[in-house]
Amino acid sequence: MKRLDSTQPDFRASFTRLLADREGDTARVDAPVTEILARVRADGDTALCAYTERFDRMAITPDRLRVTEAEIEAACAQVPPDLLGALDVAATRIESFHRAQLPADLRYTDADGVELGMRWTPLDAVGLYVPGGTAAYPSSVLMNAVPARVAGVERLAMCVPTPDGVLNPLVLAAARRAGVSEIYRVGGAQAVGALAYGTATIQPVDRVVGPGNAYVAEAKRQVFGRVGIDSIAGPSEVVVVADAGADARIVALDLLAQAEHDALAQSILITADAALADRVAAAVEAELRTLPRAAIAGASWATHGAIILVRDLDEAASLINEIAPEHLELLLAEPEALFARVRHAGAVFLGYQCAEAIGDYVGGPNHVLPTSRTARFASGLSVFDFLKRTTFIGAGPDALLRIGPSAVALARAEGLDAHALSVSARLDAQRSDTDKA
Repeated sequence: MKRLDSTQPDFRASFTRLLADREGDTARVDAPVTEILARVRADGDTALCAYTERFDRMAITPDRLRVTEAEIEAACAQVPPDLLGALDVAATRIESFHRAQLPADLRYTDADGVELGMRWTPLDAVGLYVPGGTAAYPSSVLMNAVPARVAGVERLAMCVPTPDGVLNPLVLAAARRAGVSEIYRVGGAQAVGALAYGTATIQPVDRVVGPGNAYVAEAKRQVFGRVGIDSIAGPSEVVVVADAGADARIVALDLLAQAEHDALAQSILITADAALADRVAAAVEAELRTLPRAAIAGASWATHGAIILVRDLDEAASLINEIAPEHLELLLAEPEALFARVRHAGAVFLGYQCAEAIGDYVGGPNHVLPTSRTARFASGLSVFDFLKRTTFIGAGPDALLRIGPSAVALARAEGLDAHALSVSARLDAQRSDTDKA
C-alpha cells in the first residue's frame, strides 16, 4: 500500500505514478482474440463447441448450446427462497429506478412553421455476457438485463460459460427474473463473436453488454462497429473520502470490498485526518487475517492500494476529479458540500451508512460503471444504452419558402449542386403554384 502526503514536494510525481502504474497492467490479448473471432465467424457452432471443450472442459454438440427450459426450471428450484426473495428486491428496485429514466418523445412546430421532433425506439436484440464458474454474478445479470427490458428490447440473449458443465443456479434464476429470453452455455471471446456475427444456433444481436475478463473486453473492442457495446471495462476501483467521524473498520471494509474483486482492483482512501489514516491502515491488515478472499484483496491493496493525506476537502475534490473513479464514497458528516464539487465519478455514495455494496446489489442505479478514469467522458449503464433516437422534420409549403433559400445558398457554397437543386426545384414549383393562384 502506498501512502502519499499532499504536503510533500514529491506528491505530484507519486500521485501520477499511482495512476499510471495500474494502466500498465493490462495484458495484451488482441492477437488470440482476433484468431478466435475469425474462427467463430467462419465456422460458427463448430468453433463454439471446440472452444467450449478446450476452455470449459465440456464436450458439447450444437444442439446443446442453448440451455433448455427444463434446465432453467431445475436450476431455479435449487435456489433457496430467501435468495429468490433477495433477487426480487434487487430486480424491483433496479426496474423502478431505470423506469424513471425513460425519456419522452419530442414534437413541436417552430416559428417558421417547420415540424420538428425526436422519437425514442428500443433496440431489437441485445446480447448479455455473464461470467461463469466461481466468478458468477447474478447481480450483473439484473443490472444488464432489467434496463434492457425496461427500454422495450424484445430479445435478450445471454451467454454464460459453464466450466465442467456446471450451471450456476442463481445466475439462471436472475436471468429468469429479468426476462432473458435465450441462454447459451458458451463463454469467452467466442461468445462475444457469436453474439456479434451470429451462428446457426445463436442469432446476432445489436448490442453486447456485460462484464468479462481481458479476452471478453478485447473481443468487445474488436466487434464494436459491427454491434454496439456498453464499454470496455477495466478492473474495478473505489475512492473513499473520510473525515474524523468515520469508523476506521467500516472504511477498511469498504476498501477491501473493492480489493477482493481482483488483484488489479484499486482502493484509495483520501482523508485530511492522519490519525484516521493510521487506524484504517491497521484495520485493513486486521481484516485481511480473516477475509476469505484475503489473497486477492491483499494483493490488490499491496500493489494498487493507497492512502492519500490532504490538507482539506478542497484538495480532495481536485484529486477526485483527476482520478475520475468508478465508485466514490463520501463518508463525511456533510457529504453534500463535497458532492457538489465532484464532476467526474461513475457513481457516488453519500454519508457514513451508504456502502458501495448497496449500489452493487439493491440500490437501484446501475452498477455497470466507467472504469480507468473514463468517468471523465462516460456514464454508467442506463436505459439510454438500449434506446435509439430518431429525429424527424416536416416542412410544408410556407415553411419551405421561409427556410429553403438558406439551404440552397449553403449547398451551392459547398459545391453540392444536386443538394441545391433538390430544394430549389421545390421552391420553384411552390412559387409557380402561388403565381397561378
